[in-house]
Amino acid sequence: MNYILADGPRRDALLPFTFTRPVAEIRIGILTIKEKWERRLNTPVSFKTEEYLSEKFPMVSEKENIIIDGSIVPDKGLSEMVQSLVGNEAIQYGDRVVAYHTTAPSSEPDFSKYKIKEYHGDLITVDFTWDIFSKNGEALQADYDFLTEGRQSAPISNTNKLIASDNIFLEDGASVEHSILNASEGPIYVGENAQIWEGGLIRGALALCDSAVVKMGAKIYGPTTVGPHGKVCGEISNSVIFGYSSKGHEGYLGNAVLGEWCNIGADSNNSNLKNNYAKVRMWNYETETFDHTGLQFCGLMMGDHSKTAINTMFNTGTVIGVNSNIYVPGFPRNFIPSFSWGGASGFSTYMPKRAFEAAKVMMSRRGKEFDDKEARILEHVFELTKKWRNY
Repeated sequence: MNYILADGPRRDALLPFTFTRPVAEIRIGILTIKEKWERRLNTPVSFKTEEYLSEKFPMVSEKENIIIDGSIVPDKGLSEMVQSLVGNEAIQYGDRVVAYHTTAPSSEPDFSKYKIKEYHGDLITVDFTWDIFSKNGEALQADYDFLTEGRQSAPISNTNKLIASDNIFLEDGASVEHSILNASEGPIYVGENAQIWEGGLIRGALALCDSAVVKMGAKIYGPTTVGPHGKVCGEISNSVIFGYSSKGHEGYLGNAVLGEWCNIGADSNNSNLKNNYAKVRMWNYETETFDHTGLQFCGLMMGDHSKTAINTMFNTGTVIGVNSNIYVPGFPRNFIPSFSWGGASGFSTYMPKRAFEAAKVMMSRRGKEFDDKEARILEHVFELTKKWRNY
């Protein structure tokens, strides 16, 4: 059977992260949603996404296909139910169709002609940007249980102080020295060739993905995820950092999500709690308003390739688009459109040519190429987001 992960109706509510990726490429827990499905189904999957993303993330169709809502985090029961689908069958979870069989994956089906199966388990759904960090603990625990079942951790150096050591797992090549790891409140997973340098204070849950680095003296408490090749230091709480991004110095990051290829300058901080303890409102691209999150703790959302200079400060519930550069003192406004350059004293447009030059240098330092596919995606995002750059 051929499986396709569709962006579904939640895509716009997950911007700015879905400006540059399909919904199922969002990382929550240890793995991306796509990686979770591939491991559960034991087969590669493809994407049904926006046309401008399809060159990088193409859809593979066959005579028989199963389309899956890419905002759904699979568990064992759902993945088995998906594998059992046959012609004109669909799975419904609450009021949403989460998977269906089709011979025409590019077309929208008429579900009145389908046999509907109800799924009654409890699923993690990623409906809003703030779900990525607020549901990260549940997703991290599920991934940890799934990835480590029946396996034994690589040896952990005796230079470390371990609490609840049976809840700590190191993959091959992982290195942790002279640190305190407390997994009593959640698991600690250290991926292949990942490193925790001397003096790390880690309170789980933590997912440190392949080749990521926690630098000396970092204070991290969960549930937090650092994606592949990420570099972190300072104080981090309940945050999700996608691959290849850096928060490599002192400063606070809390209840936050950073996309790929982001960089947080030294001594930068975000607020995650309002002074009056009120629930946080945050910019929602889908409604084009500041929506209620229902959360008292809610920090920073930053799209791919965005960066801050040293000593940058962000208010509670700040949303930053793709390829923005924030560099002046003071609190900038709490919605910064894509391709913006500036800060509290005002913004100008960060033109693609200049932005791409920085992206090429940053990616080459990690052995990655900024190619024409990436450029075309970001050029499209630049055009899509013009309406919000009304400086």
